[in-house]
Amino acid sequence: MMKTIHTDKRGLLLQIRKRTVKNFMDFLILSILRKGAVSGYDIITIIFDNFGFLPSSGSVYSTLYALERKGLIRGFWCRKKRIYILTEEGEKAIEAASASLSIIENTILNIFKGEN
Repeated sequence: MMKTIHTDKRGLLLQIRKRTVKNFMDFLILSILRKGAVSGYDIITIIFDNFGFLPSSGSVYSTLYALERKGLIRGFWCRKKRIYILTEEGEKAIEAASASLSIIENTILNIFKGEN
């Protein structure tokens, strides 16, 4: 019985982690790019290393393309890989989002505490 509860809890945490990453994929990608230029494959690997699951390549690449269309990132070819970097507009966007981080964190904590 205890093993089932523990397994269910782990499964629930993984589901929450996946949903959070999917919902904040754009913010997560901008944060990753803030540290330096990377490929789409590198982003998938970084997410796996940090969150313990593989996001779909479709969701990562569609987010990359959307961010590029908005001018927040720029992609260029380096040999056979497309490498992405943060633009000045992307830097401003991540700074603005980071300023709201404490509000988001408090909201999430209140949801788990059952407060409004």
